[in-house]
Amino acid sequence: MCQHHPQCPPADCSDREAAHIVAHHPEQGWSLLCNGVLLFEDTGELLPDGRIIAPHRPLESGRVTTAA
Repeated sequence: MCQHHPQCPPADCSDREAAHIVAHHPEQGWSLLCNGVLLFEDTGELLPDGRIIAPHRPLESGRVTTAA
């Protein structure tokens, strides 16, 4: 699917999220990457073969702030 040079990482590589965005729908919370991956705003992914990658947001540092 990718026509870029150098080519974007394929959907089965760990760096698949580095592929170029070909369709972006922030109002719906998803983007289509040129390698066929659907990337959701919660960091979940749907791969072209139907596999689901669970959201993988980084954990917060544990810093808590309270309002005065």
